[in-house]
Amino acid sequence: MQYTSTRDSSVRFTASQAITQGLSADGGLLTPYYIPKLPGNALDELKDMPYQARAVYVMKQFLKEFTVKELTDFAAAAYGPEKFDTPAVAPVHTLNEGTHCLELWHGPTCAFKDMALQMLPHLLTASLTKTEEFRTVCILVATSGDTGKGALEGFKDVKGTRILVFYPKDGVSAVQELQMVTQEGDNVGVASVIGNFDDAQTGVKRLFSDEALREELDKRGFFFSSANSINWGRVLPQIVYYVSAYCDLLRDEKIQPGQAINVCVPTGNFGNILAAYYAREMGVPIDKLICASNSNNVLTDFIRTGVYDRNRKFYNTESPSMDILISSNLERLLLTLTQDVDEVKGYMQQLNATGRYQVSDKVKEKLQQRFFGYCCDDGETEKVIGRIYAEDRYLVDPHTAVAFSALEQYRAETGDETPCVVVSTASPFKFCGSVLSALGEKNIASGLDVLDQLSEKTGLPAPAPLAGLRGKKVRFTTTVEKEHMVDAVLSMLE
Repeated sequence: MQYTSTRDSSVRFTASQAITQGLSADGGLLTPYYIPKLPGNALDELKDMPYQARAVYVMKQFLKEFTVKELTDFAAAAYGPEKFDTPAVAPVHTLNEGTHCLELWHGPTCAFKDMALQMLPHLLTASLTKTEEFRTVCILVATSGDTGKGALEGFKDVKGTRILVFYPKDGVSAVQELQMVTQEGDNVGVASVIGNFDDAQTGVKRLFSDEALREELDKRGFFFSSANSINWGRVLPQIVYYVSAYCDLLRDEKIQPGQAINVCVPTGNFGNILAAYYAREMGVPIDKLICASNSNNVLTDFIRTGVYDRNRKFYNTESPSMDILISSNLERLLLTLTQDVDEVKGYMQQLNATGRYQVSDKVKEKLQQRFFGYCCDDGETEKVIGRIYAEDRYLVDPHTAVAFSALEQYRAETGDETPCVVVSTASPFKFCGSVLSALGEKNIASGLDVLDQLSEKTGLPAPAPLAGLRGKKVRFTTTVEKEHMVDAVLSMLE
């Protein structure tokens, strides 16, 4: 299995090279040359396997140079009981006959990023050995809230690595920020950026392409890689949980073999729904992919019009992990739809130059055959949280609520009642204030007391990793202008 750049078809890397490098030197995203197909009986075989075995099976299709034993050891370490609070790892909760919720927040940081970021350090450190890279890898991360803590926790004290996380000041929830700035570990660094997530993400990409910086780091014995979903080692473990969800539905006889399902995904950077698309390409019977956005609805508009335009007002919302106007992983989908790196490169050049691009009618038609886009604002988000809790006694966070809103809109517009898996991306306890407000509370507690307030309101215990934040010392207080992120990197690597 070889990996190529979305912007240069002459690029050829092995899986370990792609994971080590993270991003192509031309700025493109390293992507499998083709998507392998699952054997015809694979889903039937996988349905009775534990999550760890499913992960090994799926990842092996893409990681030919890794042995089954290596991947088995990685899966045991990444998804074991000391990391996840349920043996199912990513359980499927059924709300009704046609609606199922894939819970991706049972890991150490209570967000879906754990599903990939507990695996990535194992893949990366093994890749360093396979590529005979002996410099220390410096992991740069831009986060809209969850990736940062997930990556910090995954790479904490991992030999041969340093990890530096940038997050938008005032652009994450209070709990998300506290999770990052109290992070333990001798190889970690955190700084906030004045601006929004797109500013942080663009700044990180600029650091990757800074030749002078790369030379300076090389002198110090470092090189850059990424734990964002631009790294294939992030996307691959995400494919696993879509395969696993389908297998769970089969095992529990919620669907019949071969029966199609839809998937509804709250997303800002497009990586999470892209993984569902790749699962479909592998042979999982996924029909429609419903892309859910908040008020930052650039993806909704793109799917509906074929025009990607980030020249719009940016909103800080109650679903901050989706507050994104530059969806990097969309580039991988464009390569699949166009099969033309020059066309993709042209779109990205237009985006960089003008902030917008318009795909061809052919690409638009292909896109709309499979994808549907919907959005909702904070007011509707809170209504959905309240309604689901009242009707089903099921508590969801704002991001998951956006997905439920999108599903309601999709079904109302199309009449399609195909069974649907709604992806739940975070514990509601990471967004206590928003959830309590949605449940009718007027006086919201301050600090971490809000965890107790939500627990008392619902009778649900706060997840141990969040409750454990009490009394933790704040270690990181640096705030930088987006133009000075390079200074923060050099300072943190002294």
